Amino acid sequence: MDDVLSAQVGSLLRRGGLYLAVAESCTGGLLGHRLTNVPGSSDYFLGGVIAYADSTKQALLGVKAETLLRFGAVSRETVLEMARGVRERLRPSGIAMTQLIGLAISGIAGPGGGTPDKPVGLTWIALSTADGEWAWSYRWEGDRLHNKASSAEQALRLLLNYLEEHVSAC
Repeated sequence: MDDVLSAQVGSLLRRGGLYLAVAESCTGGLLGHRLTNVPGSSDYFLGGVIAYADSTKQALLGVKAETLLRFGAVSRETVLEMARGVRERLRPSGIAMTQLIGLAISGIAGPGGGTPDKPVGLTWIALSTADGEWAWSYRWEGDRLHNKASSAEQALRLLLNYLEEHVSAC
């Protein structure tokens, strides 16, 4: 599969001397799959955590139980903790936190699991970097596979936008 967007992200990560770690829930590894479709991605992609269950979000990413109880797994607060957690926990020795980006996705892919407050298709994506942390919400209108693909695609686009602003400034 030719993945131009993933290749663009990889090129900018490499040029900026940056590394990426991802935390995925609703996409189930699709983001990591797309990133590793690019030859040489091991130069900048450290890996990822597929944290589908809340207990895994807590154990492997450091998401607080209180956050999950108060806001739920699909929330700004949770996805920010996921992005921060994967960035902290996958950092190898020799790589400074300033070189590491955490990218996280949590959503309701469907067809079930939605509520009036959190409908099927609701997805949160977060980015944690040395420059700050951001989170965005989206509402996809497709079936499960479409919602997963849309989430991974948008995560890559958000990362690319960040890198285009920050790597060119270096």
